[in-house]
Amino acid sequence: MNPIEIAVKNAHRDERAARFLITICGIGAALVPFFIGGFLLLKGSDTFLLFGHSLGEFLLSGQWAPSDTAVGGGHVGAAMFLSGSLVTCGLALLISLPLSISTAIFMTEIASPRTRRLIQPAVELFTGIPSVVYGWIGLTVLIPFLRHFFTMPYGFSLLAAGCVLAVMIFPTITTMSADAMAAVPKTWREASYGLGATRWETIARIVIPAARGGIFTGIILGLARALGEALAVAMVIGQMKVFPTSLFLPASTLTTAIASDMGGAMEGGEYSAALWTMALLLFLLSFLFIFVIHRINRASQLKGRA
Repeated sequence: MNPIEIAVKNAHRDERAARFLITICGIGAALVPFFIGGFLLLKGSDTFLLFGHSLGEFLLSGQWAPSDTAVGGGHVGAAMFLSGSLVTCGLALLISLPLSISTAIFMTEIASPRTRRLIQPAVELFTGIPSVVYGWIGLTVLIPFLRHFFTMPYGFSLLAAGCVLAVMIFPTITTMSADAMAAVPKTWREASYGLGATRWETIARIVIPAARGGIFTGIILGLARALGEALAVAMVIGQMKVFPTSLFLPASTLTTAIASDMGGAMEGGEYSAALWTMALLLFLLSFLFIFVIHRINRASQLKGRA
């Protein structure tokens, strides 16, 4: 073979090798969540199959006293942790959502290009701050402030955890919402202005409805991060194993309970199995959020085609 044919053959061989490597990496990355889910299902199902507890007891009961032995016989009601997670995430969303949407509107519709170039990196900088920094600031600044301002007995509370989580999910919701609003065609805005609408009418009736799918996606991604956060929440929530009866009192969440108790639970015991079941519940909730995201995006695409 002449040098040209040899070069062509080597190029094709390198291309096949690169394609094979990329394919293996892509398939492997796609299979990792399923392997994680299968492992969690294997470990978390022991609560029901090995120790004989029911799903209703786990989700609805508030009695949490699992036995740290392989014999079992304790109570594995995780309702207090589940309710604590839901209340904390809901409070974080309630605090963060107005600020995030307002910031996204300002970045895309009001701010000049120069101002936008300054604000956007500042917002994205929040995502690079480690969780322990958020928790430490909450512990040293937010807790004393809340204890003094609201005359709270502890300072550690659901309110503190919600505030910390609100700051943590703020950049996710803001960035996703701003990208969705920026993707709305300028011709739609011009058409709205041509019909006599004001800027705020255009934002409220054209931009936000058109970007609704991206905004909802950002909200769900923010909720997913809030639901899975452990360290920062554990530093400010107080970690009391009680139902959340007040925003000004300590409580606990699924992630804080797992993080604080998993290291001391006996492997193969009822306590460890209950914690693995809580981890499986978190995984299923995250999977549900991803499913909702895909449904929203698909509905938005079908609506756009119509």
